[in-house]
Amino acid sequence: MAFEEKRAWVMIVVSVGAYTIYVATILGLVGDGPLADVAYAGALLWTIGGAIVAAIVAHIAMAIAGGHGADRTDERDREINQVSERIGQSIVVIGALAALVMAIAELRHFWIANAVYLAFVLSAVLSSFAKIMAYRKGGFQTW
Repeated sequence: MAFEEKRAWVMIVVSVGAYTIYVATILGLVGDGPLADVAYAGALLWTIGGAIVAAIVAHIAMAIAGGHGADRTDERDREINQVSERIGQSIVVIGALAALVMAIAELRHFWIANAVYLAFVLSAVLSSFAKIMAYRKGGFQTW
């Protein structure tokens, strides 16, 4: 398995794991009031920060375990990365548009922040999934 494919798997696991922890934390804080009244900012920042640290540590551990030169990339790796990142960025754009519409509709900050966070998570998962499929299928079809 290519190093970049391993990184994609790590990104999926870390992104989904962090988001699951965030949702569980928020749902645990709801109580009797409305969901939008939950103090979400701390949990949001901690889970994002934790996910970043976890991904960095996992990538370092993979590089060390892989030995010298395990993290080298070639032209195929760069092409797969470029295309998969574009695929993931499409979700960020959709999330940004959703947040813009929510802001125009003057929805509460809770909903806007959560829409943006969900867009980031879905972007990471979709981009990583596209990367994994490209490695499994031998690359992307050129047009």
